[in-house]
Amino acid sequence: MYYGAIEAGGTKFVCAVSRDGVKIEDRTSIPTTSPEETLKQVFDFFDPYDLKAIGIGSFGPIDVNRESDTYGYITSTPKPGWGYFDFLGTMKKTYNIPMSWTTDVNAAAYGEFRKGGAQNAGSCVYLTVGTGIGGGAVVDGKVLEGFGHPEMGHILVRQHPDDHYEGACPYHKNCLEGMASGPAIEKRYNKKAQDLASEEKIWEMEAYYLAQALVNYTLILRPETFILGGGVMKQSQLFPFIREQFSILLNDYVETPDLETSITAPGLEDNAAITGCLLLAKEAEK
Repeated sequence: MYYGAIEAGGTKFVCAVSRDGVKIEDRTSIPTTSPEETLKQVFDFFDPYDLKAIGIGSFGPIDVNRESDTYGYITSTPKPGWGYFDFLGTMKKTYNIPMSWTTDVNAAAYGEFRKGGAQNAGSCVYLTVGTGIGGGAVVDGKVLEGFGHPEMGHILVRQHPDDHYEGACPYHKNCLEGMASGPAIEKRYNKKAQDLASEEKIWEMEAYYLAQALVNYTLILRPETFILGGGVMKQSQLFPFIREQFSILLNDYVETPDLETSITAPGLEDNAAITGCLLLAKEAEK
């Protein structure tokens, strides 16, 4: 029998199966189109396998409150066709087995905590910086959720003195996602991030925004490790700038772990979320 995993992104779904909940034995990538078309391909992938549990990490916002009438739904997403879609309920109609349900970034945080760059830490925050910005946390060995899940990409940040861009987020303008996501970089400079690799001033400004976020998360959660992934963080020259700005902004107010090892790239690279989903599937079976 197999554990199944779904990393449900706004651009693509990654599905995988594993007999031990760790080693991926088969996987596929499916473009995210309509719910009906996308899930048909998900079912086509899983149907040949005898599944005993599935872990789902979904793009959001999603409803993770088990007492809610819309638990298991994708809620107020701008993704056409997916708003207030009963994702978990639709899955359970096809597979009547235990399922774990959380965000894609929470799943990535859990994957990194258990098998990646944070596996020697007691807590971690995973932040993905790409088309959007989202974050998940693991505290005391458990994914952090409450009335809802964290929306770490939408904290408000202070404008850089040299930045006159108003922000890309349609809800908040100058939130972290609005100022530091891939689209914000592209709209500000009329070039994609990968085409700006040699522009040091651009990355210093990007680091200013990301470091503000890490300082805020530090003061609220005090995690041992920050894992920064996503397309923008492929620009590895960002990490020294982020650590430098973090030190300046925190100003020795509280003690932190060594920044060279506690602000770092994903140990699982692009497999953090799908690994986390498999691990959560295994736990859902218990």
